[in-house]
Amino acid sequence: VGASRPLSFFNPLVRGNASIVADDPDTAQVKEDPAIGSLEGRIAAARKAEDERLARDQAPVRDGRSAGFQIASTMVGYPLGGIVIGYGLDQLFGTLPWITIALMFLAFIGACLQVIRTYQNQNSAG
Repeated sequence: VGASRPLSFFNPLVRGNASIVADDPDTAQVKEDPAIGSLEGRIAAARKAEDERLARDQAPVRDGRSAGFQIASTMVGYPLGGIVIGYGLDQLFGTLPWITIALMFLAFIGACLQVIRTYQNQNSAG
């Protein structure tokens, strides 16, 4: 009994040994489990759903300064436009200041409605 005999006897992976282990990866035929395909599909669907959820949750938040500037320009621009158009119509019809005052108030109401509509659209989208 030589020194190499105990090693080959206890190590079934040695090629010199005649015994073959059933779990030997070199001789075993590997068949893919059909459940793995299903599992991979479910994992892919879960990853896609998680990516979509993260995209919604981490959507870029609208900058407050741009929203403030939009509201300010609407609240100033609409009534100013109403005043300019009203003044022109008052000059045309000779009714100064009545059309100007009426259009200024109507434009202010329109600006308020526009700001409310913008705020509601912003909140429903985000």
